[in-house]
Amino acid sequence: MSSTSDLARAGQHTARLPLRVPTATATFAIAIAGYLGVNLSPYMITAVQTGLGLDVLAASWLVTATLLLTAITGLAVAPLCAGGRRRMVARIGLGIALAGFVLAALVPALILPGLLLGGAGAGGAVAASGAALAAFRNPDRVAGLNGLSNRGVITIVLAVVPVIGLAPLQVFGALGLFSLIGLLLTGWLPDAPAPDAHAGAAVAEAMPIVVPATGTTRTAAVPSRTVTIAGFSLLVVFALWAVSEDSLWAMAGVLGADLTGLTAEGLGIALSASTAGGLLGSLALILVGDRLGRAVPLVVLLIVGGILKITQGFVSDPTVFIVLFVAWNTIYAIAFMYFVATSAGLDAHGRWSGPLLAVYLVGSALTPVIGAAIVAALGYQGFAITLGVTSFVLAVPAGVIAVLSRRLERAAAAEAAA
Repeated sequence: MSSTSDLARAGQHTARLPLRVPTATATFAIAIAGYLGVNLSPYMITAVQTGLGLDVLAASWLVTATLLLTAITGLAVAPLCAGGRRRMVARIGLGIALAGFVLAALVPALILPGLLLGGAGAGGAVAASGAALAAFRNPDRVAGLNGLSNRGVITIVLAVVPVIGLAPLQVFGALGLFSLIGLLLTGWLPDAPAPDAHAGAAVAEAMPIVVPATGTTRTAAVPSRTVTIAGFSLLVVFALWAVSEDSLWAMAGVLGADLTGLTAEGLGIALSASTAGGLLGSLALILVGDRLGRAVPLVVLLIVGGILKITQGFVSDPTVFIVLFVAWNTIYAIAFMYFVATSAGLDAHGRWSGPLLAVYLVGSALTPVIGAAIVAALGYQGFAITLGVTSFVLAVPAGVIAVLSRRLERAAAAEAAA
């Protein structure tokens, strides 16, 4: 139980910031710099082949190692980003990434160490930007804006880079350029509301439930351990969900070609339209914000996404496959943003949103291997059913955690107002 004055003091540690152009620009730009390697991975493989003369398999493993280093580094430094060292982590990470990618771009013989160095540095950007997303009010709308900016910029980059060339200079130079932009903007990155990463987590767990006639607010506390368990559970749920989603993305070309006769041109249409669908999904979330809550939309999205994944394993017409693929990827993009909003709502310091984005990269780097293994063991229909059932099962814990996330966010906002 706590008094109004206690809540007022608590609000000093849990208050979230309004969205402003400088802080939003820094957060979104650093997020793009950290995630750019994932989106450019096909181009990176080509550039590695050109620069080092490796075959596709060897080049793919080098790029996979780069992405895994990003994920591992992001997980390792995420606790620092929930406290007062967020900007320092971002500066050091982006500085290392800039050095590594420039080295890989300018000295072909040093592509291997340059990429590994750049990948490790990008992990700092992923963790810092992920934690910073939790600093703003209305995490749902912020997650939508982050998704919109990310997909918008990536769409342009994916279109421009092949035009200027897929040699090491162009591909790794693009990674270095965005690392530099992020580095220049780190001074605007919003810091944690309080220096202590765990102080806010404990304070934000008060739930206002009764306002007596005396005007004294009474609260029912959610144990700190409950929030911690919810946070770790969210990371596990998100990792499993991300693997199931990215496995379908990785196997889309093979699945579409073997089941429906989908051509390379058709696959290109599907991938391009999927990006557009993600942009529309981001706009929808920005407009809706938190009006629909968080748990119900997330559960519905996971269930609908699961149905679409299963359906893609049983179609024979390429046009139908493309339509289903675009619809699924749009749902996937919106669900991804709701996961981000849920993690941000659990703690204003970014204790969970920081590692969340790094966890995603672990699965993303390994999904081509995982997807191929499931197809080899169960066939295309078994593959689709497995991915769909995964979404159904994960919808339950995801919804429970989203409910807790929304309650914590509202309680923290009430405390800050008090």
